[in-house]
Amino acid sequence: MTTVDSEDPALPEPAGDSTEATSTTTAAKTTAPAPTRKAEGLGPLLARLHFYAGIMVAPFLLVAAVTGLLYTFTPQLDSLVYGKELHVSHTGGSTVPLSEQVDAARAEHPKGTLTAVRPGSGDDTTQVDFALPELGEKTHTVYVDPYTGKTTGQLTTWYAETPLTTWLDALHRNLNLGTIGRYYSEIAASWLWVLVLGGLFLWWRRRHGKRTVRRLLLPDRTAKQGVRRTRSWHAATGVWLAVGLLGLSATGLTWSRYAGANFGEALDAFHSHTPSVTTTLTTGTSGSAATKSVDPAAIDDVLKAARADGVGGPVEIAVPADNASAWTVTQTRNLWPVGRDSVAVDAATDRVTDKVAFADWPVMAKLTRWGINAHMGTLFGLVNQILLALLAVSLIFVTVWGYRMWWQRRPTRSDRRAALGTPPSRGGWRNLPSGALAVGIVVVAVVGWVIPLFGIPLAVFLAVDLTVGVVRNRRAAGSAAAG
Repeated sequence: MTTVDSEDPALPEPAGDSTEATSTTTAAKTTAPAPTRKAEGLGPLLARLHFYAGIMVAPFLLVAAVTGLLYTFTPQLDSLVYGKELHVSHTGGSTVPLSEQVDAARAEHPKGTLTAVRPGSGDDTTQVDFALPELGEKTHTVYVDPYTGKTTGQLTTWYAETPLTTWLDALHRNLNLGTIGRYYSEIAASWLWVLVLGGLFLWWRRRHGKRTVRRLLLPDRTAKQGVRRTRSWHAATGVWLAVGLLGLSATGLTWSRYAGANFGEALDAFHSHTPSVTTTLTTGTSGSAATKSVDPAAIDDVLKAARADGVGGPVEIAVPADNASAWTVTQTRNLWPVGRDSVAVDAATDRVTDKVAFADWPVMAKLTRWGINAHMGTLFGLVNQILLALLAVSLIFVTVWGYRMWWQRRPTRSDRRAALGTPPSRGGWRNLPSGALAVGIVVVAVVGWVIPLFGIPLAVFLAVDLTVGVVRNRRAAGSAAAG
């Protein structure tokens, strides 16, 4: 629940424009001092953290929401831009042998090393990848009509993604700025869950004594124009988004640079990494010399052996570098139920030498796979895409409402005008029990170590905030002494 507003009950609402209200307030101040409400518990501390985290992180979240919204509908954009390469106009009938499709692709693209083939079906073309040293991780993909064996075009792709999808993917991950740009997305993912959980706690706290399902889940339409109405829309919408935003934060962190590396080490420690088939063959097993080049014509029998072993649906066939290694055939179904079975096939004997079924994956590996697919909008097809789009648009609104609250809380009286709202008071941690404070410090330190781009910005903020507090206290003490 991203916000730049304070939920501190001790912080007064902005003054209205009513002359009568102003007069009453002035009179009250002249007759009796206003009662002081002591901020207690975790609320004031979270309010200040939520306020400043919203200010610092909201721009990153806005960019992530906009770029993520653009990426959500890349399947439709690809079909629109690359329809000629990706799809055929006439379907049905028998298909040309896969080896002949590979030959057609090789004739179209004589350079490069054949690395992978994704057989086409339905109205999808067959995709044949050729690697070249100058392309790095990218490949040249030649598209072939599986029914006629004729090529329909070629593109430079990245892990089977078209140039448009690759560009939008990089825009969302790093703003197309490379390694430096990845900091933005990791900061957004590292702080999103903090903002969501903190916002939920503050909204629950504010509803104290009035908690009903309606008051928690729906905005207060009876509230007058101003910060109260904006806050109700901001908070109620954040409640609806909470589960989705927490999911995006968690899955985004799994492939981030620093937190993702720690996540990978944890998977390794618990033997929960994604398993893969063994492709190494002995000379006796393969029946071929390792130095002999791989025959692309073997692809038909390799695919047939994989199909006979139960590997169905869309697949990717990885071509080995030499005959000492097995071919691999891996399912590529990202739609629920996800299909990721993989087999290794010895082309010399057409025998499956190893198999890893998706059903046998470790639980954490399965959850990671499902989470990534959901994050990318492929797990539930169009429904997944629509939900992601709603999340992105709603996050934009919630963030804008947060900034609006910051502006609406600004002091408007003639003797204390300000351009922006007053932040929650500092020092809320002093009212926490010492035991809770000690546990909290340990927990935050551990989380900051696991998620560095949460811990480092938090440490910087605390250092700056403490420094500013010390300076202001000294100035106040000096002014009091001078007076």
